[in-house]
Amino acid sequence: MTDHHRLLTADALGAPLAPLALEPADVVTGDPTTASVGLASTAGVDIGLWELTAGTVTDVEVDEVFVVLAGRGDVRFGDGEVIDLAPGSVVRLRAGERTTWTITETLRKMYVVLPASGTEEN
Repeated sequence: MTDHHRLLTADALGAPLAPLALEPADVVTGDPTTASVGLASTAGVDIGLWELTAGTVTDVEVDEVFVVLAGRGDVRFGDGEVIDLAPGSVVRLRAGERTTWTITETLRKMYVVLPASGTEEN
């Protein structure tokens, strides 16, 4: 018997995403749009794809690890750290962090939202 729940998507770069609304107050520059699709959810962990088009937006993060699949830009953290984003970048976000995303080429990432916990690791 074949388990059809192992393959979450056959094409992470081409999978269709559903548009998400950006709060106008979160848009700093440009006319960016965002979209997402959930691929799996189990034991408090959510896995999916997310995309942001060119522009600059602010956000307050959740506990997440993501891998950039396509696109370019950077993410600036409230403490001043800036991480350049390009295909292959793997980034850890922590709940409550304030970030500013400046995207120069539509960015698509695969994300893993981690369950909320009372202890901080790595």
